[in-house]
Amino acid sequence: MDRNPYLPKEIRGVHVTMGLASLPGKLAQYISLKDEGLNTIELDVKDESGAVAFRSPDVPLASAIGAAGNFYKPAEVADQVHANHLYLIGRIAVFEDPVLSAKRPNMAIQRSDGSPWLSDGLGWTNEYDKRVWDYNVSIAKAAAKAGFDEIQFDYTRFPSDGSISSAVWPGKRNEPKSVTIDRFLAYATKQLKPYGVRVSVDVFGLAATNNLGIGQSPGKMAQIVDAIYPMAYPSHFGPGQYGLPDPEAKPGTTVGYALNDFATQMEGKKADLVAWLQDFSWEGRPFTLADVQDEVLAVRRSGARGFLLWNAMGTYTPGALQPAGSNTAVG
Repeated sequence: MDRNPYLPKEIRGVHVTMGLASLPGKLAQYISLKDEGLNTIELDVKDESGAVAFRSPDVPLASAIGAAGNFYKPAEVADQVHANHLYLIGRIAVFEDPVLSAKRPNMAIQRSDGSPWLSDGLGWTNEYDKRVWDYNVSIAKAAAKAGFDEIQFDYTRFPSDGSISSAVWPGKRNEPKSVTIDRFLAYATKQLKPYGVRVSVDVFGLAATNNLGIGQSPGKMAQIVDAIYPMAYPSHFGPGQYGLPDPEAKPGTTVGYALNDFATQMEGKKADLVAWLQDFSWEGRPFTLADVQDEVLAVRRSGARGFLLWNAMGTYTPGALQPAGSNTAVG
């Protein structure tokens, strides 16, 4: 049973980068979206560039490799968010980590010569290496101690791009990739339990529809974590998916099909289902308020616990966060 006083019945939140959070007054601007219905802030603690938002004596490795920055003070952020009665999620990108893989090649996915293997120019750390696990968990613990309510693990998977056939995993185990990822999640969840935080994981929007070969099995994950967040961005579904010639042209329908597949896999499991929704235009095609509202309506019809809006630039569509039943909401 959830006892966190800030956890909403329906999550309605936005993604905030550490860079944006470092700008004077910017976090307050996002917090002010509560007047439109926002009740959750999802903030980068460690992003896919390998950067860590703050320095902590509990994470000496981040400082040693030059990953730790001074983007914000986590306890002050938690206090500011909680003072406004909002829920705070800390996002940690786990295995894609260009900094750790470059500075500690023995902890990276490697090439045959021992140098870091790259996926589209970016280094990844070794999913089998418990030192990598402990590094990310130590960052999560620092955020939890500072007052974050939930730790959300992203890039909790094997790489999907690049020359996979040339990749070498030191210490590779003879087990399905999903077992490796689930072992990490089980370890992290156990380590974080004493801190009273919820633990969640981001997954691809098609992870419940297809076996993507990257170790994401929502049905199994749902037995371990408190919430699963599929990245159900309609622009990222190919033509013909779910029988739709153009999934982005039918955002609510696309999101609805994806969430239905997740709900089927997660039925009877402990995890909540919360959707990442598109609030950005892709390849020149405008994505409007009506499109976002169509997605939100699909989330509510699915029975999911809520949604987070993603926009890499941090610019969110006015009106997109309205609670159900409000005058400006669809439905």
